[in-house]
Amino acid sequence: MSKIKLQNVRLSFPSLFRKAVFNGDETKYEATFMLDKTEHADLIKQIDNAVAGMMKDAFKGAKIPADKICLKDGDDSGRSEYEGHMTIKASNAKRPLVIDRDKTPLGEGDNRIYSGCYVNGIVELWAQNNQWGKRINANLLAVQFFRDGDPFGDGTTASVDDFDAFDDVEMDDFV
Repeated sequence: MSKIKLQNVRLSFPSLFRKAVFNGDETKYEATFMLDKTEHADLIKQIDNAVAGMMKDAFKGAKIPADKICLKDGDDSGRSEYEGHMTIKASNAKRPLVIDRDKTPLGEGDNRIYSGCYVNGIVELWAQNNQWGKRINANLLAVQFFRDGDPFGDGTTASVDDFDAFDDVEMDDFV
């Protein structure tokens, strides 16, 4: 296993406070981290080297298909926000540590962590070689808020200012 620290990377599809749901089934805590191909070139090389070492050790040097490796080329994803990035998806059955810049714990209600913000993360790469196949996976260990970024999606939210205040009314007036 190889522990990797990701610094100042963009966060996508975070399920850090509740397990993700897929086809109605609760799965794992997970997140996808976006590594800019230019800015994070050294980090990407570090991850590539760790993957190559795991392939050599766990699979006797045999190559495995790119879709079986947690590090993927965002240009091949079909998602415009991933262009120019490599992505690494990590998951864990146990809830990861989630902290703020000052190392204080963050909870879901803090609304500090969101898809599009920048974070530091810690993942652990591991080789899977069992009845379910051969893969290089990443365990999600921790996420630290680093800085705000433009949220993915339209970012539309509702506010109390969207409503009018009114006094008590009789419900019969609306029937």
